[in-house]
Amino acid sequence: MDIPHIINFSKIGSQDLGYITVAETQKDTPFDIKRVYWTYYTPQDVIRGGHAHKELQQVIFAVSGTIEFNTLDLQGNKDTFILDSPSKGLYIPKLIWRDIKFSHSAVLLCLASEIYDEADYFRDFEEFKNYKK
Repeated sequence: MDIPHIINFSKIGSQDLGYITVAETQKDTPFDIKRVYWTYYTPQDVIRGGHAHKELQQVIFAVSGTIEFNTLDLQGNKDTFILDSPSKGLYIPKLIWRDIKFSHSAVLLCLASEIYDEADYFRDFEEFKNYKK
């Protein structure tokens, strides 16, 4: 699917002992994982994101707290996704603009399909909107 959507990952464990959630390449993610990163200590009143990628795909988790994603594709389709469980991942395909809001002490974990490449970014919204595949 080339639209942003939630992937529910299975969790193993119990309330008494805690849980584990596993993400495996090509079993749980629609791409090979080439990079993993996390963000934390993001102030609650800061909006991050404000970009899109030409090729990069991601599955993103809120391993702690709540994270809200507002997405927009090149056809003008808008969606809002709330990540509020460490077993819920948001798949973001390429060519999706996103703005991100964090709750206090939220931790974002990202599984990425590519290594970091600044040339892959759209950081200007008008450039993104006018992009032709």
